[in-house]
Amino acid sequence: MVIKKTKHSKAIQKVLGDFRLFAKNFIKIIDNNGDSVPFILNAEQEQFTNEMTKYNIILKGRQIGFTTWSLAYMLYSAMTKSDTSYIIMTHHNKVTQSLLRKLKKMYNSLPHDKYPNLFPTLEISNRDEMYMSNGSRIVVGTAGGEDSISGNTFELIHLSEMAKYPNEAQEEIIATSIPALAKNPNSKIIIESTAMGYNTYQEMFIKAYRGKESVWKAHFYSWLAKAYSSQFKHSFDEAEEWFKVHNKGARMASKDLEHDEIELKEKHGASFRQLMFRRYYIETNSIDKFHREFPTTPDEAFAESNMSVFDTKIIIERIQNVIPPLKNNEVMGDIPDTLKPYLNKSLFLYHLPKKGIKHYGGVDVASGTGGDNDNSTMSIYNAEGQQMASFYANDVPVYEFAKIVNSLGRFFNYAYICVERNSYGLPLLEKLRKEYGYMNLLKQKIFDQKGKKKLQLGFMTTTTSKPILINDYKENFELGMINIECVQTLEEMKIFQEIKGKMGNKKGANLHDDLVIANAMACQAMKQSKYYVDI
Repeated sequence: MVIKKTKHSKAIQKVLGDFRLFAKNFIKIIDNNGDSVPFILNAEQEQFTNEMTKYNIILKGRQIGFTTWSLAYMLYSAMTKSDTSYIIMTHHNKVTQSLLRKLKKMYNSLPHDKYPNLFPTLEISNRDEMYMSNGSRIVVGTAGGEDSISGNTFELIHLSEMAKYPNEAQEEIIATSIPALAKNPNSKIIIESTAMGYNTYQEMFIKAYRGKESVWKAHFYSWLAKAYSSQFKHSFDEAEEWFKVHNKGARMASKDLEHDEIELKEKHGASFRQLMFRRYYIETNSIDKFHREFPTTPDEAFAESNMSVFDTKIIIERIQNVIPPLKNNEVMGDIPDTLKPYLNKSLFLYHLPKKGIKHYGGVDVASGTGGDNDNSTMSIYNAEGQQMASFYANDVPVYEFAKIVNSLGRFFNYAYICVERNSYGLPLLEKLRKEYGYMNLLKQKIFDQKGKKKLQLGFMTTTTSKPILINDYKENFELGMINIECVQTLEEMKIFQEIKGKMGNKKGANLHDDLVIANAMACQAMKQSKYYVDI
């Protein structure tokens, strides 16, 4: 952009070179009182500006102001960088048009009269884009509508409220967006949303947040963010007045706090004012909706506690306290060669076995054909209920998985193993016993057609035995009799539901319950507490 040399040019150049200064000096927004005010970044917007990378995924509470930030950032960038393009996509056409109006209002609020010739003029302004005289443009689009991304190149792509996009469209939009990102160091993509259960967005965020291999950087902003002090001032005032009416005119104090409020105050630093707002919101809505709209942690945001068989609150607390698996260099010299290719890819070891200690394992077997099919899983605990190891993979054939189960069982002091006998479990049991001579296997008592009692290898899951299996596991977990370290197991437990008498995982792509079954099998092994071999 060419700027006329004036006595203000140095100051103007400084403002044009800094997004924060540009926003504060040139961009106006409408605040909660309906007044037009300078756009001064709040603490969370400032933090994101400092921390954003090329690939960003944001989980947040409601109304922290990231769409406002994004519109302002796109406007600033488009005006100061010629021939560049930007896009923001939303979940609904009405929201898309609302953001476009907000963007145009920002443009019109610029001090055009005070600084004529400073800002590019609008050449095109319609329902889909703003095109400027410097060749830059800002496009808006709606997920599930006309494809606005393919065939274009963008400096910034913002997918707003992605969790609300049609689930089948989320993965496709990501796949389309990555190639459309400009091939330069300054281009960025931002995925931002409040939580909406389990979908592609949730899977991407949790993977990035857990620190697993991901190109995405996870940014989480809870309802205790500083932005809420100003954004929700009216709601906070309203909640405080409501509390006073029901407490003889007194504000909330320590003596008024319930158990979960004490934890929020002591562990997360919540103020009495914030806690009054929380209680007020829950009274007018529900605790589950509050957790989704105003989460304290990511796990809380995605929780569906009212549907899960297991206590979601206990699961979340456990996730926050798990230990990381042992590193390769800590165990490579100890484990059998059979297991080394899988270490910290499909196999995760949390503790090494100690001599003379009994161990118990559970196994659930799948086809091993990859794709979206189920995982073959194994979990091992020591006699005290401490989880020692976890294995899950969907691309390991049954014959290869039998080798893994044999090696892992023998490594953990010849563990007593309970294998789910159903389906692919039967051929695995035959291989363990006949080919590998593995003797320490759970046997289930059954009656034959003549009424004679006999023992068969493995655990047969039926409509009668499955509730017992899951209830035993639930009791062991929720009463603290076992200590789970595998985060993937805990994630599966969140979506393990009982609907119309049937138990299983929440339906959807990449949602599984195989680790739940393997851990439940391990609990059955511990319940029988037998050992057919000497250690």
